[in-house]
Amino acid sequence: MKILYIFAHPEPKSFNSAMKEAALETLNEQGHEVKLSDLFSTGFKPVLDRHDFLQPKRTDVFNPFMEQMNASKNGTFSTDIMNEMEKVTWADMLIFQFPIYFTGFPSMMKGWIDRVFAAGFAFNPATGNMYETGLLKGKKAMLVMTAGADEALYSKEGAHGDINELLRYITHCTFEYTGLEVLHSHIVFGAGKMSEERARSEISSYMDRLRSLAQHE
Repeated sequence: MKILYIFAHPEPKSFNSAMKEAALETLNEQGHEVKLSDLFSTGFKPVLDRHDFLQPKRTDVFNPFMEQMNASKNGTFSTDIMNEMEKVTWADMLIFQFPIYFTGFPSMMKGWIDRVFAAGFAFNPATGNMYETGLLKGKKAMLVMTAGADEALYSKEGAHGDINELLRYITHCTFEYTGLEVLHSHIVFGAGKMSEERARSEISSYMDRLRSLAQHE
């Protein structure tokens, strides 16, 4: 399987980075082809703005949706966006790994989505029911996340609520909207206060999950 691994964490010595490094090694060992988008280390620009479009349709007013449709049609996105789009097109599966910030994406990961899952590339409202005709149909996606809070706080009865319901704006309104088949999320809770022993155990559990990906091909 061809896998694009999109990673957003600013600290190379973090638990998240250790998870990512172990994941890349395991996926390669399993015979998958893997490409990495390490957003912080590459200095990815997370802000959608006029500079994303090399040949804008209009210069007097900025309409992001219109400019994305135009750039998708003519291949005139900025180079960094085009590079990421080429990886998405190449991939059979997208794995998104990040720490949960306010029950969602960090701004760096959200910016990648805003700029790369562009109108005309990932979705097109003109096709009618986008959930049936998303332009990334045929590909899979999985969220891999760490949360500072304990699992009980993210349960149905917990203070935050059911994490899977809270994340539906990503899994359903973003991924399924663009046609992606969403696999069950992998979440490590209480990540800010783990012992080294538990950290090793969590990484081992994640590697087991990645080794099972072939079952979903």
